[in-house]
Amino acid sequence: MMPVISDPIAELLGPWAVSLGVGSILLRVTLSLVLSAIFGCERASKRHAAGLRTFMLASLSATVAMLLDLYLREGFNSRAFLLSAATILTVSSVSVRAVLVSSRGEVKGLTTATALLASAFVGLTAGLGCYTLTLVAFLAALCVLSLFPPLERWLKDRSNHFEIHLELTENDYLQDFVTTIRRLGLRIDNIERNPAYAGSGLSVYSVAISISSEELKKYKTHTEIIDALGTLKYVYHIEEMH
Repeated sequence: MMPVISDPIAELLGPWAVSLGVGSILLRVTLSLVLSAIFGCERASKRHAAGLRTFMLASLSATVAMLLDLYLREGFNSRAFLLSAATILTVSSVSVRAVLVSSRGEVKGLTTATALLASAFVGLTAGLGCYTLTLVAFLAALCVLSLFPPLERWLKDRSNHFEIHLELTENDYLQDFVTTIRRLGLRIDNIERNPAYAGSGLSVYSVAISISSEELKKYKTHTEIIDALGTLKYVYHIEEMH
């Protein structure tokens, strides 16, 4: 027999919330849709590809799959949650396709793809009737999405290592750029030419840089360093890669 795990919210609501009655099903589906809609609004507000409807449908699919698995378990003595597993695999596949690599070599959509998978798991727990776990998981994921980006940017901006997208007006200026970098107290760890810009008339590179100067480490942010490099007459465009 499976161990019985008490759920404080289910105990507060009463036995009907644990059974597979109409009221319980409506509660689980509604909870799944509301929480996933909040995920979707958070992503849509930042103009990400996967928005409100995508998150709601992913979570709803997971909830319905879990409910069907529970019906099969009670009606046909099935012990495998096959539909739930298949739903998670499908959402995972969709999430992977949402991740894009831009012509500048930047990976985009990774957070949204992971959030979509998290939304599906929240839908599973809602369908299972684990209301407390559903709310805890939802709040934890929402905090990661909403509260941690400023901290992540702060940590990145104070890291001694960063990568830039560099566009030079001519290839001959690359040596001048390298010389300037060294004079500023920076070190180039890696430099690669970007073939996506062939024929554009520009020489485009991805450059990995380390800050070796103690003074720069203490007083200069990545943005200030990049702004200074952007004033060089032969630099057409420069920006940090994320």
